[in-house]
Amino acid sequence: MPFDKPFHRNYRAIISGPNSGYSDWGYIVDPEYAKFPEHYIRAFLLIQSDLEKLFEYIEPADDNLKTFSYRIHELLIRTCIEIEANFKAILKENIYSPCSKKGKERLEKNWNLINDYYQVNKTHHLDSYKVSIPIWRGYKSQFTPFIEWKSQKTLSWYSAYNYCKHDRQDKFCYASFENLLNAVAGLFVLLSSQFRTEDFSPKNRGLAVSGNDYYKGKSGLGGFFRIIFPDDWEDNEKYCFDWNVLKDQSDKFNKIDYNLIKNSL
Repeated sequence: MPFDKPFHRNYRAIISGPNSGYSDWGYIVDPEYAKFPEHYIRAFLLIQSDLEKLFEYIEPADDNLKTFSYRIHELLIRTCIEIEANFKAILKENIYSPCSKKGKERLEKNWNLINDYYQVNKTHHLDSYKVSIPIWRGYKSQFTPFIEWKSQKTLSWYSAYNYCKHDRQDKFCYASFENLLNAVAGLFVLLSSQFRTEDFSPKNRGLAVSGNDYYKGKSGLGGFFRIIFPDDWEDNEKYCFDWNVLKDQSDKFNKIDYNLIKNSL
């Protein structure tokens, strides 16, 4: 059965029906949907701005993917810290209370990618998102940062982040342009899987007019990256509600029970 209420911090496809166009995004800007979403978006926009500045010195190109530097290292660390913050926000605003092997609750400070953050892929279809950089020299401009989760629990670019964070002297080469781009694309995907293309700008909403576009994909949050949203949602995973009716109810959101998901994986 499709879901008759949206989950906190979980954007997903909606079944076509009365008012489904508005219902596809209306709940995202409800104050109860997510705590302080504008701050998570702002952190990303600052990272995106710094990445575009980096492009002034390192051309976005196939030939430069193995380039590494202190500037890349700095931005990679910042990006992955922000990724962890988003994963924690998703788990905390839903239901999650993991236990250790001894049966004691594992504290939030001990959560990690393999044992905890991996659960979010099940509910957000992160491994099906595709991201592209519009200005690129070569053929490797598309990134699928979570695709490794289709077959394993680790992510090579996230492992690279840990390598060069804990042993920069010997693992400095892991702070590569390619790993950085995958990390920033990963943060972009994670935010898109929560907030679609909403940037929570204080500017008034205007009527958007779309037509033919030179670049493939949809213009995403922040206006730079292009995004292709997942098309592999089963009908029983989708939303099915009229937000114009639901928004006035006191109990308009559901919570994902990640404890059940963890036990089923």
